[in-house]
Amino acid sequence: MGTEHTGQADALLGEIKRQTAGRLTVFLGAAPGVGKTYAMLARARELHRQGVDVVIGIVETHGRSETQTMVEGLPLLPRKKVEYQGRQLEEMDLDGLLGRKPAIALVDELAHRNAPGSRHERRWQDVEELLNAGIDVYTTVNIQHLESLNDVVHQITGIRVSETVPDAVFERLRDIRLVDLPARELIERLNDGKVYLPEQAAQALQAFFSPSNLTALRELAMQTVADHVDADLRETRAARGLEGISIQRHVLIAIDGRGQSEYLVRAGARIAERRGAPWSVVTVETGRSADAALHTDDLYRTAPTRNMVARAEQQRLIEIDKAFALARNLGGETEVLHNTDVTQALLDAAEARGARSIVIGRTRERPIVRIFNRTLTQQLLQRGARYELTIVSTPQARQRAMELQGLASGRLTGREVVLILLASVGAVGAAALAERTLGLQDLSLIFLVAVMLVASRTRMLSAVITAGLCFVAYNFFFIEPRYTFLISAHRGVATVLLFLAAALIAGRLASQLRMQVVALRAANTHATAMQNLGRHLAKAADLGQVIASGSSVLQSTLHAEAWIRINGEAGPTTAANHLTEKDLMAADWTQQHGQASGHYTDTLTHSSWLFLPVHSDKNTLGVAGLRFPSGMGRLSFEQRRLAESMVEDIGQAAQRTRLVSELEEARVTGETERLRSALLSSVSHDLRSPLSSMIGAADSLARYAKDMGPEDQKSLLETIHVEGERLDRYIQNLLDMTRLGQQGLTLTRDWIGIDELVGSASRRLQRYEPDVRIEHDIPPDLPPIHVHPALIEQALFNVMENAAKFSPPGVPIRVQIRRTEDDQLRIDISDRGPGIPEDERRRIFDMFYSVERGDRGKQGTGLGLTIVQGIVGAHMGSVQALPGPEGKGTTIRLTLPWGGYANQEAKEHDGTS
Repeated sequence: MGTEHTGQADALLGEIKRQTAGRLTVFLGAAPGVGKTYAMLARARELHRQGVDVVIGIVETHGRSETQTMVEGLPLLPRKKVEYQGRQLEEMDLDGLLGRKPAIALVDELAHRNAPGSRHERRWQDVEELLNAGIDVYTTVNIQHLESLNDVVHQITGIRVSETVPDAVFERLRDIRLVDLPARELIERLNDGKVYLPEQAAQALQAFFSPSNLTALRELAMQTVADHVDADLRETRAARGLEGISIQRHVLIAIDGRGQSEYLVRAGARIAERRGAPWSVVTVETGRSADAALHTDDLYRTAPTRNMVARAEQQRLIEIDKAFALARNLGGETEVLHNTDVTQALLDAAEARGARSIVIGRTRERPIVRIFNRTLTQQLLQRGARYELTIVSTPQARQRAMELQGLASGRLTGREVVLILLASVGAVGAAALAERTLGLQDLSLIFLVAVMLVASRTRMLSAVITAGLCFVAYNFFFIEPRYTFLISAHRGVATVLLFLAAALIAGRLASQLRMQVVALRAANTHATAMQNLGRHLAKAADLGQVIASGSSVLQSTLHAEAWIRINGEAGPTTAANHLTEKDLMAADWTQQHGQASGHYTDTLTHSSWLFLPVHSDKNTLGVAGLRFPSGMGRLSFEQRRLAESMVEDIGQAAQRTRLVSELEEARVTGETERLRSALLSSVSHDLRSPLSSMIGAADSLARYAKDMGPEDQKSLLETIHVEGERLDRYIQNLLDMTRLGQQGLTLTRDWIGIDELVGSASRRLQRYEPDVRIEHDIPPDLPPIHVHPALIEQALFNVMENAAKFSPPGVPIRVQIRRTEDDQLRIDISDRGPGIPEDERRRIFDMFYSVERGDRGKQGTGLGLTIVQGIVGAHMGSVQALPGPEGKGTTIRLTLPWGGYANQEAKEHDGTS
């Protein structure tokens, strides 16, 4: 049930995607001259008469008058001129069409190759960009230009078509229209000169346009249209939740890079397409190819003329890269598997993908292996009973495979030859020495060790040759009669034969172990690089650090110059200095379209950089550029996969920092709103109270002064004065808090005695609160302190005022100052009030904390202690709320730094240094 819902959801998502992007209508023909362009123009003229915005991007009339007549009357976009080798070439103006943005654009000849210097190499890439921009496209194409049919068309006509269109483009289809013409009528049109010029027509009739070829191509075109109609029907029914048409399961295509990989990909893609099934292409790295690559440098250094193994291996990797690129263009997935057992690797991959069919090429038939049922085909038949096995071959496949086998396995490198000879001669010498000095009779173990030594360092072929040499040497030098190849006793025959068997088995096991190590090393390289990148990105706190860490790891891992731009922020600067205007154009295109461009791609290849999109989920955040060394002719599949994986992780890290930033902004916004609400509440109550008292007293004086006695008038004036000073303190606190919050507080330090600051704050408080009693406990020998005098006095005043509010009448507040052992100045201001519960002592320093204690009493804005914390913190000090003396009341402790530097400055100030 879940699978059905998933399929329906996927179908609905596909339908929504097709509706939001531009839609493609293809006029498909079996051959040139069937009237595809004419049919497309006829449909365009009909839509134009209905008021649809139709524009001709490019139409090739080829001098046909009837086609030219159909062009007239339709809006036509002027072509763009491209200069190439001194000639002016005309191509479709892609930017002009994107700027015009019609409802429908007519783009003839989908498989056309653009002029050098154009943005894209092929016209179908231009069409994809138009579709991504939301523009519907009408286009024409012949069946022989479809990439997956390239080999089939070659078999039918004997002609290899070079201009092809990936089948993945047809996934954007809204409609496919078959423009058909019987073979006889097409040949008549050809003879009448309506397709080609007379001399070209005569040549075409002898080659491509034969009746048998045209008939086969017509059938191929009809079959293609039928397949797409069938696929469309399945998707439509799935989107509506209807049953009835079962979709075939995954198709797995296995390639080895030995001469038929691209052919296998095309054949497998056709099988999957006919079944409406997803498909993927895999290759298995057993370690043998990596082993050959390990000796390439030695091969070139020691014997440059004996480099066939290296060339064969390089050719194999190039073929696999091309096959993988073809598979991606056709809409398939690709993966490199690492396993010493090819059969098991393929079966595991099929199981993981839910595949039903496995497509392989014709395997190399080695007689001995075939006798023991060890070929890949036989193993798959025996162990893969649940799977349908399809074996595809070409006439040249077996011959090429045998040639490559001879090159790859029949040649030894100089290093291997030296190692075989040294191991064999060394085993003979060690056996002779052991027999003479130790009296050792069974010497086979010494030769067995030599075989294992070679097997652990080279290939299986080397191990087999070493085993043969050791077998001969053991027989010749140590089996009676010596120095002959005769064996005198049955016991000796058994000994040498068992030795040979043991040597071959041990060599095989050691070789397999080494190949596993090589394969694991290749897989571990990818994992290590990703782990290293993840470790660096985990430390990145913002986007700039993500870019810096990502570019650094990319450069060190891939040995390429790296440049990253995400959300408008780019780096590093040294790499940016090497970007030309063309490079930046390619980078912008990659970011806009979410596709790779530049070097090693088919888009904007004039750039020396490879640009990869930095994705996050479904969005493109930016672009990553890589410039590999100029001598590097190709980018291997593993390198590209590693680069894409690393860039993807960089995108996820960038998205993480963006989300963290957004969450922080949201938190700050929420906190700001909370503070604003509290401030408005405070202003509306605490500031309004003194204002109301002042206004009431002033109003009474204005109206009834003549009726009042001198005492009443004096009382009202005192009320105005006291409430005015009270309001002034509130406003001063607000201003101080604003300065602290906006980081606008400037510390202008000076040397001053702490007794002066305490005395000034005490006198100021007693002006406002005449009944307050203050006791001072200040040692007389304290040196001056280096602080901002006005701010520290304000902090002391705020704490003392807070203590005065909660001290009982007649009970003094106590100010005690001490110098601590670690050169800190400690100021304790204590009251004998009700005290503060332990769980609320930290919270009293928060702004607008609403409790009926501290300076959050019935009067006050709740900013006094917050300002104290800000001022003391700016002096690198601390503030604490502690229980009062003997556990009664509250003590506010201010601690200010008072180190050696301050002592030295104090001595210089006093002139005692």
